[in-house]
Amino acid sequence: MTLVYAFLVSGFFCLISQIVLDNFKITPGHATALFTVVGSILSFFGIYEKLIKLSGAGATVLISNFGHMLYQGAMEGYKNEGALGLFTGMLSKSSAAITSAIIFAFVLSLIFKPKD
Repeated sequence: MTLVYAFLVSGFFCLISQIVLDNFKITPGHATALFTVVGSILSFFGIYEKLIKLSGAGATVLISNFGHMLYQGAMEGYKNEGALGLFTGMLSKSSAAITSAIIFAFVLSLIFKPKD
C-alpha cells in the first residue's frame, strides 16, 4: 500500500508543479525554489512528516523534502545552540543531500556530453 501512497503523493506534487509551470510565467528554477519553500511551510505545520510516514520515498525524493530538511535542521540547531544554531543546523541535516548532488552531477558530466 505504501507504493500506492508514494505514487499518489509524488504524483500530486508533480501535478501541482506542472499546473504552476503551465499557467504562470515562471522558470523551472523559480518552481524549484517555490516547492522548497512549500516543503518548509508544510514541515512547520507538521504536515510533511505525516506525508513521509504515509508515503515513504514518495515524499522524500521530491525537492520539497529539501525544504523540510532545511527547516528541521534549523529548528534542531536552534534548540541546541540558540539563534546561531539556526544557520549551522540548517546545513547539518541537508549536507548529505547537497554533497551527493554535487558529486553525482560531476560524475554524470564526465560520462555524458551536452548537445550543441
